[in-house]
Amino acid sequence: GPGQADMYAGLQELGVANGEDLKETLTNCTEPLKAIEQFQTENGVLLPSLQYALPFLDLHGTPRLEFHQSVFDELREKLLERVSAIALEGKVEERYKKLEDLLEKSFSLVKMPSIQPVVMCVMKHLPKVPEKKLKLVMADKDLYKACAVEVKRQIWQDNQALFGDEVSPLLKQYILEKENILFSNDISFLQNFFSPSPKTRRQGEVVQKLTQMIGKNVKLYDMVLQFLRTLFLRTRNVHYCTLRAELLMSLHDLEISEICTVDPCHKFTWCLDACIREKFVDNKRARELQGFLDGVKKGQEQVLGDLSMILCDPFAINTLALSTIRHLQDLVGQDTLPRESPDLLLLLRMLSLGQGAWDMIDSQVFKEPKMEAELITRFLPLLMSFVVDDHTFTVDQKLPSEEKGPIPYPSTIPEAFTKFLQENRIACEIGLYYILHITKQRNKNAFLRLLPALVETFSDLAFSDIFLHLLTGNLTLLSDEFALEEFCTSLFDGFFLTACSRKENVHRHVLRLLLHLHHKVAPAKLESLQKALEPTKQSGEAVKELYNQLSEKLELRKPSPAEVTETPSMELPLPTVPTPASR
Repeated sequence: GPGQADMYAGLQELGVANGEDLKETLTNCTEPLKAIEQFQTENGVLLPSLQYALPFLDLHGTPRLEFHQSVFDELREKLLERVSAIALEGKVEERYKKLEDLLEKSFSLVKMPSIQPVVMCVMKHLPKVPEKKLKLVMADKDLYKACAVEVKRQIWQDNQALFGDEVSPLLKQYILEKENILFSNDISFLQNFFSPSPKTRRQGEVVQKLTQMIGKNVKLYDMVLQFLRTLFLRTRNVHYCTLRAELLMSLHDLEISEICTVDPCHKFTWCLDACIREKFVDNKRARELQGFLDGVKKGQEQVLGDLSMILCDPFAINTLALSTIRHLQDLVGQDTLPRESPDLLLLLRMLSLGQGAWDMIDSQVFKEPKMEAELITRFLPLLMSFVVDDHTFTVDQKLPSEEKGPIPYPSTIPEAFTKFLQENRIACEIGLYYILHITKQRNKNAFLRLLPALVETFSDLAFSDIFLHLLTGNLTLLSDEFALEEFCTSLFDGFFLTACSRKENVHRHVLRLLLHLHHKVAPAKLESLQKALEPTKQSGEAVKELYNQLSEKLELRKPSPAEVTETPSMELPLPTVPTPASR
């Protein structure tokens, strides 16, 4: 069959007899047995001592094939060891000359399954496999598959399309993994999207595979960065920015200086990585980061495109935004204005570089975005006034109340705040992080006061997955408020439901939240929510699946009709009787 032919492919070119030759000998001879014996002598293992040993093995019923196979396997192991040794010994030119000669001699046998590993091993150890051989490997699917990554790198670096085919499924997988975390059914304020440390994230399968594919090859690294830039432009998906930073830091972990020293973002990314690990930009690192930004020389502005992509990584934005909120609180305590704080101004500068990444790479105009004075002179002082409102209210609560009754919490929002959230990207980002901050502090009053400002925000940022993922996590801290009609109406009717029908992702996040907190929601409210959240024909699978899960849970909660009628009305709470464990 064709398999047979393959098994002995290439032997004839080397002057080694194969099955075809034996067939021919036997067809054209008078004494077949004599001919077989002669063929065995000519093509057997040429060791004088074997002349007597083979008949002995025959007596023991060991087939000749088994004997030859075991000798062959033994020799192949020795040969593989020898190839690996040659690759390390003697002068560089000499060792590669030896390997190239070996490749010349053995390449014709590359299709023989028994010899293939040896040929592959020789190629793996050659820093430059001859072009002709690479072309032959590339043209043959099975050979290409069997190649070591060291050989594939040599093929890839001159075949961007082929490399793209290998990288593409990995990038798809990466984005999917990120989205799965954002939409995960486990909702918690302790564990969220930003919890894993940078080191842990870099151990992820995709980053590790890409790191392995790139090796020390700068050309391949550049290609991957080009893919990431192109995909970021095409989709605006910020997770590609995360991967850009993770890949560089993964190569940094392995101390691959061949690449790290030529990536102009290396030191900046390394410093920012330490900030992300601490979820805070301290003063010393702030100076360092500022040094890098100020050090961008005339004629090298293009590096700003790369730096902006590093800063657009959600993990970087998260760190910068959290640091900004902390700084604002400190400034309230110190009675200092935002414009008097260089550290705060640097955070804003990096936020606007990160937020401007897409526009910069798209327009290819490499200069730092201009900071709007209003952001610093009007918006941030507004946020600080909210912090002050909270302090004042808290202090007022503790003072003995006069006849005039308790002081109500301020319920209106300055119009300027709402306008900033709609028109200014950086203001919107910081405003959203401030809302996450007060939610985490369980500050219901402040939350309900600012919530209406979220219905219309800059490019719908309040309905983005990362914000909703964090918000739903933090809302679990206010779970007791869900029993109150007023709270639910503000949160669901006033915010979530305004976008559910036009934004599938919001629909998903509300269902996630209810799956987690349904037992806290007042029954009447829950019923109206269940109606409002019913999937439409246009709804995707994920929404339908979540809705079904929620319906099942609510079905289980409904009391049976018998229970409803028999409940005695008692003023005192009934003692709870422990139920016996089911046997």
